[in-house]
Amino acid sequence: MLITEILSRNAMLYGDEVSLVEINPELQEKHEVSWREYELIETNPMASFRREITWQEFDDKANRFANLLLNSGIKKGDKVAILLMNCLEWLPIYMGILRTGALAVPLNFRYAADEIKYCLELAEVSALVFGPEFIERMEVICDKIPGVKVCFFVGEEGPAFTKNYEQLTAKCPAEAPQIHITLEDDAAIYFSSGTTGFPKAILHDHRSLVSSCHTEQNHHKQTREDNFLCIPPLYHTGAKMHWFGSFLAGSKAVLLRGIKPNWILKAVSEEKVSIVWLLVPWVQDILDAIDSGAVKLADFQLEQWRLMHIGAQPVPPSLIQRWKKHFPNHLYDTNYGLSESIGPGCVHLGIENIHKVGAIGKAGYHWEAVIADEHGRVVPQGGVGELVVKGPGVMKCYYNDPEATAAVLKNGWLFTGDMARMDKDGFIYLVDRKKDVIISGGENLYPVQIEDFLHRHDAIKDVAVIGLPDQRLGEIAAAIIELKPECKCTENEIREFCSELPRYKRPRKIIFDFVLRNPTGKIEKPKLREKYYAGSLVAAQNELG
Repeated sequence: MLITEILSRNAMLYGDEVSLVEINPELQEKHEVSWREYELIETNPMASFRREITWQEFDDKANRFANLLLNSGIKKGDKVAILLMNCLEWLPIYMGILRTGALAVPLNFRYAADEIKYCLELAEVSALVFGPEFIERMEVICDKIPGVKVCFFVGEEGPAFTKNYEQLTAKCPAEAPQIHITLEDDAAIYFSSGTTGFPKAILHDHRSLVSSCHTEQNHHKQTREDNFLCIPPLYHTGAKMHWFGSFLAGSKAVLLRGIKPNWILKAVSEEKVSIVWLLVPWVQDILDAIDSGAVKLADFQLEQWRLMHIGAQPVPPSLIQRWKKHFPNHLYDTNYGLSESIGPGCVHLGIENIHKVGAIGKAGYHWEAVIADEHGRVVPQGGVGELVVKGPGVMKCYYNDPEATAAVLKNGWLFTGDMARMDKDGFIYLVDRKKDVIISGGENLYPVQIEDFLHRHDAIKDVAVIGLPDQRLGEIAAAIIELKPECKCTENEIREFCSELPRYKRPRKIIFDFVLRNPTGKIEKPKLREKYYAGSLVAAQNELG
């Protein structure tokens, strides 16, 4: 069954039931103070704060957009890019693209104009759908992307070079186009997060997409009664592929446009959410808000919330221990994945293994995982090597980049670039990105281990450890530390705290600053290194005289 056929099935079986809800709490807060002024207005603006569609409406919208694309000359094998903030239109547009046999190409909404142009050209995009937030960026490049034949605008009034999505889809039939598509056909191009360089175009087929539905549902046991809260950006594989489990079950999902702790808890409470996927910074913010009294759990109805899971980065065990103090009845899972492995699920902890918090887990449903050395040989148990995975969600290739593909895909195995170790029970622990390993005085330092230790400090909200140049040792470990609001801490206090670490693992440099993370929660270490590298290099050169 294709992923688009799952949508058709849901529409047939549950057509009148709500499939998706969009909540924009920022708009709600803006108008709540003057709510009485709006009560008598016939077209109530409060309606835009919460929107919803049924499964039948979802299916119809996907079909209408598919027919619009076909009428606009888009054919099977073409690429259609999506540049939208999370919204109710996003997923029907995505499914509509897939129904034409074209490839969906989601774009990071943080991209600058030149990055958008780069990705459109790299993926050989023929059509683009974008929203009002991106008008200025698109106007800069609209005459520099000749490959893009048509632009659809999702909003009331778009630029002159666009066609209106709402007006045109309303005129298109709601019947599914008859395009022959197989599981082996190309389906989507996703872009790597760019934390290790400029984004690569990652090609997946329809089999990958379907496999992620089954992997996710196997891991988290979604049923028709569940309700999934989706907060991370839909352009990324993580958020969407976690939703795929609920999609396969035919259960409701809520798209929340905002990450404030109060907004998250309110959405869980009012929408009766049972599953929430969070990023580490959002978990920290929720816990800080609870501990400070900024939010009170008693104000929310949270009994139905059964599962909180985290992905996209290593999770400090101390963070989950802290979470369980406030939410002792929650099931918990850690998910590991890459866009190259269709997002989350190739390795996961498992809700039954909370005693192993700190590990990313074992190979996921229908996946294999080993720890290998630089020659591809499995390392002895406990040894550090590269995490290598194999399964139905491995990418076909880096699009139009055979050299980069050959570097990571070998005999069906994906070399992840993450250094890891496996314990005697078969659980895998991330050590660090291969490119982030610090070699100091001949010793390998793994930043994640130091970060996990520092996360235990009560005053530390977030931390990133990077390597900086040193005349004597080659590199030293530098800890960029972001303190919790209202907390104070000195460099000496941090050094005293680190005295429990082996001497060679202690950070040689302490920097109090904001920890940069991308929209999917990953620490942007290249940017941090760029920010602090020059000053450290000058210092090292001065030591040389």
